[in-house]
Amino acid sequence: MDLKQERVVVAGAGGFIGGHLPRALVNAGVPVVAAVDIKPLNEWYQTSEGPDLKNLSLDLKDLNNCRTALEDATVCFDLAADMGGMGFIEHNKALCMLSVLTGTHLLMAAKEAKLNRFFFSSSACVYNGDLQKTPDVVALKEADAYPALPEDGYGWEKLFTERMCRHFYEDYGLETRVARYHNVYGPLGTWTGGREKAPAAICRKVLEAKESGRHEIEIWGDGLQTRSFMYIDDCVKGTQMITLSDIREPLNLGSDELVTINQLVDIAEDIAGIKLKRNYKLDAPKGVNGRNSDNTLILEKLGWEPSIRLREGLRKTYEWIESEMHSEAPVGAH
Repeated sequence: MDLKQERVVVAGAGGFIGGHLPRALVNAGVPVVAAVDIKPLNEWYQTSEGPDLKNLSLDLKDLNNCRTALEDATVCFDLAADMGGMGFIEHNKALCMLSVLTGTHLLMAAKEAKLNRFFFSSSACVYNGDLQKTPDVVALKEADAYPALPEDGYGWEKLFTERMCRHFYEDYGLETRVARYHNVYGPLGTWTGGREKAPAAICRKVLEAKESGRHEIEIWGDGLQTRSFMYIDDCVKGTQMITLSDIREPLNLGSDELVTINQLVDIAEDIAGIKLKRNYKLDAPKGVNGRNSDNTLILEKLGWEPSIRLREGLRKTYEWIESEMHSEAPVGAH
């Protein structure tokens, strides 16, 4: 399969990953015919331009809107979801679950349109919570999603839509591909307002502490919880590789560079050239105690592994947020 011979639609294009993907595809000469998001165009984090590309503001929870979005398509990338960091996910479970309407209706429209390929962006939040109770967690391999005990709300929606993708292939022959994203970060994403994830939130807090002269930082949880973080460029490349592959089962797409939240703060402090007093908010949403990506399968099958180390990616993210804080019209601040 060659994406340059297809007609591509990106759903969720007003968001973070969904904004980077069409730009990368257009730059690679891929015919992107539509980029779609529920938000008004002036609220998209970035927009792309191409010879036949239409930027559409549509609510894809509605089946007819999905049909409209896919009417000229042969490939769909579904990155549309109501989501954010743990502060958002833990307090908006119903809203996160409603994204199941988007996935379901896009799959229905894709079947009707006889698309050649349908990509779904799942999440590491599908993994069984009992395997993530300690910071020294064993890296999660794809089989660890079952028996099912995903993150309440958001994780269940992702796991359900994974199953829908599987059955749409089994019952209707729709070629579906699924990536389980592990904590994607980078420039041109949310960095304040409540939906931001840990790397962006910590960069912002360190910058605020540095600029205010009040050298303190609030950390959610005890700082000992562990995570891995994947830079956006690696995510976009891996997404395309999975879409083009012949692997129909979900694949991890993430870094296996495990760090504690305290170590993430260490790196951000080092970039900023300061040391901060740490105040731990133990009653704040912090998610599971430990989560890391086992990349054995994707390395074996596709030869993919992250190319950008956390320190390098966090520096780029820090510098971008710093520029946005001083901008009159910041991106990702709503």
